[in-house]
Amino acid sequence: MTDAVVARSAKLGDICVRDIPRLLTKEEIRDLSRIDSVKFSAAALLEFGLIAAAVWISETWWNPVIYVLAVIVVGSRINGLGALMHDAAHYRGYTNRQLNDFVGELLALPTSSSMAGYRNTHFAHHRELNSENDPDWQRNYGLEEYEFPAPPRRMLIQIMQYLFWPQDRHRRVRLPQEQGNPRHSGRGRPRPIVLLCRPFVFIGRAGLLAAVAALLDHPALTVFLAIRYIRSVAEHYAVEHENVLNESRTVLAPVWELWLIAPWGLNYHLEHHLFPGVPCFRLGELHRLLMTREPYPQIAHITHGYFSGLLRDCASAPRSGGRFRDRACLTTIAATTPDRRRNRASARAARCVRKCPR
Repeated sequence: MTDAVVARSAKLGDICVRDIPRLLTKEEIRDLSRIDSVKFSAAALLEFGLIAAAVWISETWWNPVIYVLAVIVVGSRINGLGALMHDAAHYRGYTNRQLNDFVGELLALPTSSSMAGYRNTHFAHHRELNSENDPDWQRNYGLEEYEFPAPPRRMLIQIMQYLFWPQDRHRRVRLPQEQGNPRHSGRGRPRPIVLLCRPFVFIGRAGLLAAVAALLDHPALTVFLAIRYIRSVAEHYAVEHENVLNESRTVLAPVWELWLIAPWGLNYHLEHHLFPGVPCFRLGELHRLLMTREPYPQIAHITHGYFSGLLRDCASAPRSGGRFRDRACLTTIAATTPDRRRNRASARAARCVRKCPR
């Protein structure tokens, strides 16, 4: 995807090309879509403050247990900053778009991505949801960790690999235009054991500043990527894909799961795709309103818990070759998969095509 195409993609907007049922009135949508800049600023400051507090506590009273807890807190709060950056990408942070984009880029820094680049592909994901033109689907197609049904054991092992084997899992919001670019290749990256031990080396040899830098980098390479994998699966995998109301999933989970995995309304992903103009702070209200509107309660895919309901969904998902049941779509995806995964993806597409109804 060239820069010109990417720029054009962002300008096309974030409205799904498929028909969405009229579940709300214009007045309700207008009210829910109001931007709350004060709340957005407070949320951003809270996330940065929690990261600073975790780093300070770890460096002041350092021991291995405190360090591990700090890594979990920092990694989960990087995920929280990514959630707020996602809202800014939809222009939901501030009414002033220049300020919105400036703050959005600051929020994106800990995730090692740019908000502008994320917006380019994310808007295409919204428009072409779960189709061969969906860049998120293209990015994950052919990867074994996104093949379902899968037993809970395999899911948990995959999460542990993200936590303890961060070698070439540096796919933090990696854009399609980066694929094949030597600057974004895995060549020359440290071995996993070096990445995991690097903070301890810095603490012993390089002083406080390098130790703090390592404490920010280590969670981004492990905890943040593990959380992103859980979220990616929860958002669009192991669901029916029969209607725009079940192309995604809403997860109702305990507070600790939401704080760790889906802060700032990330668990209401189905509602977000239906009404991307609603800020994250109003998605819970939107969900409760939609539950009173037919046919949403009957068709919407709602899961209870990330470590309970989601694992059950993934284990019992229909074997339909990923998301698509259409033979032509599977063939197109295999043909457009990046070279480094094409052989494996083509083989899987062939198996899926044989299983798809003619």
